[in-house]
Amino acid sequence: MHHYRCESGTAIAAAYPDSDSATVQYQDERYPMRIAVSASGARYVGGGLEWWTKGSGAGAEGMLVRHQEDGTSGEILERCTAR
Repeated sequence: MHHYRCESGTAIAAAYPDSDSATVQYQDERYPMRIAVSASGARYVGGGLEWWTKGSGAGAEGMLVRHQEDGTSGEILERCTAR
């Protein structure tokens, strides 16, 4: 389990059971996600959200974004750093 602290003070936990999926826990909800195309870093999509990560270990960056119906990224919900 990877733990992130967000600029808003919110905590996000993310698990990566295999190279193609992630489970993101955000605001007492769990979102199963599948890997998606990304120009940089890793991008996971599911439950109307996107979870983007860049880097690994402490200091890695994470960003939670609304996923639009047309497949594009929408509003940024959280910007986070791994602890």
